[in-house]
Amino acid sequence: MIQNPHPNRDALNAFCSDDDTHLPGGDGPLSGLTFASKDIFDVAGHITTGGNPAWKATHAPAEANAWVVQQLVDAGAELAGKTITDELTRGIFGENVHYGTPVNPRARDGCPAGLPAGGSVRVPASFCGLYGLRPTHGRIPRTGMMLQAPSYDTIGWFARDAETFGQVGKVLLASSGSPGVPLHLIIAEDAFELAESDTRSALMAAVEEIGSLFDSVTTVRLSLTSLTDWSNQQQVLQSREAWESVREWIDRVNPAFSFEVSDRYVLARSVTDEQVAAAQLRREEIVARMNEVFQGGEKVVCLPTTISPAPPTGQAVSQRHELRLRNSAITSIAGNTGRPQISLPLVEVGGLPVGLSLLGDRGADEALISLASRVAGQG
Repeated sequence: MIQNPHPNRDALNAFCSDDDTHLPGGDGPLSGLTFASKDIFDVAGHITTGGNPAWKATHAPAEANAWVVQQLVDAGAELAGKTITDELTRGIFGENVHYGTPVNPRARDGCPAGLPAGGSVRVPASFCGLYGLRPTHGRIPRTGMMLQAPSYDTIGWFARDAETFGQVGKVLLASSGSPGVPLHLIIAEDAFELAESDTRSALMAAVEEIGSLFDSVTTVRLSLTSLTDWSNQQQVLQSREAWESVREWIDRVNPAFSFEVSDRYVLARSVTDEQVAAAQLRREEIVARMNEVFQGGEKVVCLPTTISPAPPTGQAVSQRHELRLRNSAITSIAGNTGRPQISLPLVEVGGLPVGLSLLGDRGADEALISLASRVAGQG
C-alpha cells in the first residue's frame, strides 16, 4: 500500500512496463489510498504474466479480478498497476532477467527481494524497511492467484506505517472487535544464531526495548536438531508442489528461464516420492514441536526476519545460494506450520533496514497487527 505514490510510477522500475492495469478507487475505509499488485494476481482483461514472457504469450486475459484485488478496490483503494515479480515466484531476491530488477528505495544498490512461498512477504519487508505480514495459511482466499506450492502459498501485504497496515488488515481479514494481545514473548535463540553478528546485535537491542510490552520474556531453541533441517524438509515439499504446478506447461512450451529458476526446477523435477513421504513426516514433527512452543496460549515468538539487510544486486549465483539457505532456515518456521508472521521495520544495520519478526499461533493475525501498532507507538 502506498499513501503518497510517486508521480512517475516507473521511477523505481517496479511496475510492469507492458501492462496498463489500473482500477479506480472510490468510497470506503481505504479511500484515498493506492496500491500495487504483484503480477501473479488476476485483473480482469489483463494477462497475469508471472514474471515470464512465455507465460504471458501462452495465457489469455483474466476474466475476473482476484479476490484480494477486488476486496481492496471495493474498500475504496485505487489499483495503480502490476509490479514485476520473480519468474513464477521461484526466486527470492527480486531480480528478473526478462523485465529487470526493481530498485530498493531504502537500499539503492540492494536487492528488493521476491515473494516465493518460502519467504513470502517477510523477506522483501525486511530488505525494504516495510511492515509485512504472512497471514495464517488459508486465512485469505487465493482465488485468482497464480499458485506455486499450494500447501505453503498465502497472500500478504505491505505498508510503510503501522496505521495504514492495520487499516488494510481490517479489510482483508474481515476483522471485528479488539483482538487479544499475547502476554509472553519467546526469543528464538537458534533463529538469532543464524543472523550475521551485526544484525543479531541490532535486533536484540530492539527486542530489549519491546520486552516491556509483555508480562514475561523467555528464550527457547525451537528446533531440537537444527532450523536448517527444517528448511531442507520444506525445500523437498515445496519443490515437488512447484514442479507439479507447472510441469505440463513447461513440457509443452519449453520456456526460457534464468539460470537460478531453471536450476530450481531441475532440482524439483528430481525429487522422489520417497523423499516427499519422509519430508511430510518431518513436517508433522515440526508442527508438533511448534505446538509445544505455543502451548498455553498468549505467546508470540520473536526472531530475525532475515539474516542481514538486503545483499547487493548482481551477486554471483554461488553467493546467493548460501544466503538463500540461511534465510530459508528462518522463514521455514512459519511456512511449515502455517502460522502468521509479521516483520517490523525497527532496525538499521549500516544504514540499511532489516526486519524483526513476531510469529503468532494460527489465527493470531489480528493480534500481531495490534502488537505492531503498540510497538510503533512505543517508538
